[in-house]
Amino acid sequence: MTTVSNLKQQVLVTIAGSAALVLMLVITTAVSPLLADEGNERWLEIKGLLFGDREVRDGASLLALETPYRAMDAAVVPVEIKTLVTQTPQTYIKKLYLVIDNNPSPVAAVFHFPGKKDWQSLSTRVRVNAYTDVRVIGETNDGAIYMVSNFVKASGGCSAPPTKDPVAAAANLGRIKFKLPEAPADGSQILAQLLIKHPNNSGLQFDQISRNFIPADYVRRIEVSYNGEPVFSVDSDISISEDPSIRFGFEPEAGGELKVSVKDSTGRTFAESFGVGKGESG
Repeated sequence: MTTVSNLKQQVLVTIAGSAALVLMLVITTAVSPLLADEGNERWLEIKGLLFGDREVRDGASLLALETPYRAMDAAVVPVEIKTLVTQTPQTYIKKLYLVIDNNPSPVAAVFHFPGKKDWQSLSTRVRVNAYTDVRVIGETNDGAIYMVSNFVKASGGCSAPPTKDPVAAAANLGRIKFKLPEAPADGSQILAQLLIKHPNNSGLQFDQISRNFIPADYVRRIEVSYNGEPVFSVDSDISISEDPSIRFGFEPEAGGELKVSVKDSTGRTFAESFGVGKGESG
């Protein structure tokens, strides 16, 4: 099975190579928006590695994707995904791929859903390295694949310097927050926000003091469960912005515990639990 990690190796070798290789990746991924043929070829290469010769259908009836056409900050580009059909145990999206064609590591994240809980909205923030198509591909539990895409004008996001002081970032490393709006009416979903303090260094950023590239160090796996049952999990990569943020539709019960566990690319693990239920807010 193709993973986020081995796809990165097949498409662009690895970001952990020499500074010369890193520079080459930056140059070769700076594709002009006018070069539509190369953009299509890039996607066909990614598609082949992810799905082989399986058909990718138009997903306009299943998914909606919201992104800015021109991003204000290429290192923090908002992406919102909405489902247009109710998720049920009989019919549901089991995997959701977030792909940024012209990024050094094009598969930003793969979300996994167990099919037991409905969700209506999911959003995060990504880095965009060059003008590119941003794609969301949903794989349903019957094996069908559907895609929607938007074009985003942004560049330099993967090599943009960290915004946090390294000492301060280290002090807060792994801190997990969970934000809830006011308690919903019975039977309705709320839009919860998960925040993880982590530099998510891409390996393409340059330290102006040491004159060296900052080693890649990013969140690789997030798992969210509620009362012992999985809500979703995500395999992520360097295209997710510093201090990863995920907003997701969530329907709490009368009372329960939401648990978040995180593992990063260095092997560090972090976990936190939150009391969440109807009539509560956080």
